[in-house]
Amino acid sequence: MNLMKYVVKQPLILSGLLLLAACGEDAQNTDAPKATAAVKKPQFVFYKDIAIRPGFNFEVISWGKGADSIGGYTILMSDSLKSNYKTLSNERKGIITDAWNMDLDNDGDPEIYIELLSKQKEKDLNVYEYSGGSFNKISFPSLSDRARKSYAGNDEFRIKNGDLFRTYPLVNPKDTSIKAGDKKYLQYRLSGNSFSVSELEEEGQ
Repeated sequence: MNLMKYVVKQPLILSGLLLLAACGEDAQNTDAPKATAAVKKPQFVFYKDIAIRPGFNFEVISWGKGADSIGGYTILMSDSLKSNYKTLSNERKGIITDAWNMDLDNDGDPEIYIELLSKQKEKDLNVYEYSGGSFNKISFPSLSDRARKSYAGNDEFRIKNGDLFRTYPLVNPKDTSIKAGDKKYLQYRLSGNSFSVSELEEEGQ
């Protein structure tokens, strides 16, 4: 009877020893593939707090979980002194690279400028004026057909002495008058919620 118990227990003991040996071998095997955690994309890909005056702020938030250039954005207005809060949301086609406040028409109402990078190199602006407790969209002018003939992106928007300028390098192999390093300088003015644009020889001139 004792012999039968020994015969039954022996395979169980052998199996246990083999299992322990296998576990030890896996622990020493540093070449075994390791699980890698998925890299999560930030939910809010752009955020900027724009202070107009104490207690009066605009927060610009951009989000999107698909392609970087597709998503949405929200402008949050907070006027804590008057306990007034407003929100505007819109879709975007491009990556928000900057946002700022101006009062280009000097009417006392703040304008929020949202700079978008699209097609890898081209920039555009979405503009909203906050007036009378609501956001009013102001259409930003596109480049003319003539201007686009020598435009290939790489443009910059700049604020200088309270004015808005746009600069980009000129590129047109068919136009021999364009030399390497030549640039286009544009100045934008705002009146009655309508933009006008003029060409300059140099920025700020």
